[in-house]
Amino acid sequence: MNAPSSPSGAARTDGSPVRIGALVPLGRPGWIEAGRHLLAGMELAVREVNDAGGIVGKPVELVVRDTAADPQRAATAVDELERLGVAAVAGEYHSVVARAAAARADALGVPFLCSSAVLDSLTERPTEWVARLAPAQSHGWQVYADFLLDAGHRHIALAAQPSVYWASGARILRDHLAPRGGTVVEFDMNALTPAALCDALVDHRATALLLLVGHPEPAVSIVKAVRHDRRLAEVLIGAPAGQPEFAEWATSLGGDSAAIPFLRYLPERLGPLGARVETALRERLAEAPSFVAFEGYDTIIALAAVLRSRGTGRPRIAESWPSVEVEGTRGQIRFSRVPGIGVWQWAWAPVQVVDRDPAAPDRFRILHSG
Repeated sequence: MNAPSSPSGAARTDGSPVRIGALVPLGRPGWIEAGRHLLAGMELAVREVNDAGGIVGKPVELVVRDTAADPQRAATAVDELERLGVAAVAGEYHSVVARAAAARADALGVPFLCSSAVLDSLTERPTEWVARLAPAQSHGWQVYADFLLDAGHRHIALAAQPSVYWASGARILRDHLAPRGGTVVEFDMNALTPAALCDALVDHRATALLLLVGHPEPAVSIVKAVRHDRRLAEVLIGAPAGQPEFAEWATSLGGDSAAIPFLRYLPERLGPLGARVETALRERLAEAPSFVAFEGYDTIIALAAVLRSRGTGRPRIAESWPSVEVEGTRGQIRFSRVPGIGVWQWAWAPVQVVDRDPAAPDRFRILHSG
């Protein structure tokens, strides 16, 4: 079922609202926790925009649609939002879903600002209609591969499930590690049990195992099996896609949740804007905000800058991506053309490799920055 329109702090004005479509995973099998954080960031930014007078005196209104990690559902939502007259569509966390939304937005001529999805090929062809805040997968995952090399890992195993996103990540890792003396072996977790995976890791003498699988399952079962296998006590478990970022990970795994490095897109220190937004998001979420919540906030701030300067006409918005320059929570946001990326891209949001501290799993340790 579609979520209702979000009130998100209507401005004190009688002007008709400027509508922005928001695509977020709020139902299973979508990553609900990521969707909740993404929406919280977007709603906070909308409230602040409206408290400051809206867009030329008109309030911004989010029209929220639940993608539930379903590409077809996302494409259908873009169709509906286009008919409802939204100025632009924003959001989405799951890469394969965002790709379907981007393709439909491009076909319909609706501006789409993607918040979190990282798949390089967000569109099949270059387009003026789509822009993205999150770093491309090739950029972030190469940073992760450098972290592995710096930590002395040359024999890498991948516990993977079939998907465009996981296959793309595996290819990036192989292409980056092989010229630097690294080897990568991939195990199909649709064919292996966690126990069988443990045996295979011993046989291949892997020093690091990366989780390219869904959460909570089979990721949780794999972590438990590896962590409780004495033969694998020295094997690093990693999760480049960021599964350990959310509290659900720590709840599911307890002490086993720590010391699993993952990618997140935050600077080492937040500036004044980021610190203020972090406090507000913590109050809204009743927990520490993830990097996804900051992505949601920055999405609306960037769109608001376009709407204020160029108006709410869709072609004018699409023309404006290269002229955006606005302070976000994680740095100055500008969009440009990046080789191999078919959309307007912020190059780049800050990239970190972090893990949960074994001494205090609610605390994160920065292991590497790129």
